[in-house]
Amino acid sequence: MDQPADAECRKRYRSLFVSDLHLGAWGSRAVRFRDFLRHTDAQTIYLVGDIFDIWHAGRLHWSEVHDEIVEDLLHRARSGVRVVYLPGNHDDRVRRLESSQFGAFELCETAVHKAADGTSWLVLHGDQCDARIFRWHVMTRIGSRANAILRLTDQWLKQHLHRTTERGLFELAIVGVNALMLVGNRFEERLTALARDGGHDGVICGHFHKAALHLRDGITYANCGDWVDSQTALVETADGALQMLEWSGETQSAEVWTPAPARHRIWSRI
Repeated sequence: MDQPADAECRKRYRSLFVSDLHLGAWGSRAVRFRDFLRHTDAQTIYLVGDIFDIWHAGRLHWSEVHDEIVEDLLHRARSGVRVVYLPGNHDDRVRRLESSQFGAFELCETAVHKAADGTSWLVLHGDQCDARIFRWHVMTRIGSRANAILRLTDQWLKQHLHRTTERGLFELAIVGVNALMLVGNRFEERLTALARDGGHDGVICGHFHKAALHLRDGITYANCGDWVDSQTALVETADGALQMLEWSGETQSAEVWTPAPARHRIWSRI
């Protein structure tokens, strides 16, 4: 997709929340995220963890597209856009930096976002509340490698046999297994409890690769989704409303729903 002719072609938001780009991994949809970024402007950008896939010693799968994404974000930060980096488990090395800056980006483990309507949001990657990470850390690393191998195999099959860009059987199987592993995890309960204990109206996270925007026990749970399977992001509009965007590259449709008084949430496809 070509870059928009000028900034007027971009959709403007007060805040943008993206997570789980997994740049450097086989499964990353870097081209699609680059195109989404080219069509989106925000005063504040939160990079909600697992932006880079650098938690093992394996080979990084990098291209000019990845460079373009990083350069775009750096250019925005240097031009006055506030860019906040909240590391996750796949970019845990960034957590070890003894600094409040990561290049041109602000760096922190958690952040508090004040929306235009006065609501308060706890923002963090979410692995802090994932029982799998604490109990089976070695197994999650092995699973990450297996995930990459399966996605590579799926990609080869699509290119050489099926000749399609649709999801293959391996990708569908990965999505199903990931969903099954979340059963009984109670991560939403733990994350919303953190937000409630901190006096916030909601929590915004990533990590679980499952886009979500709903109320849970009076607290709004929002998950950015990912740029491996769902290709979604969260945005805050000028009036403080939270909106889920699903990138299709061509069209936009919106459905408005109200889980709480004085707050509206939208799910859009763009």
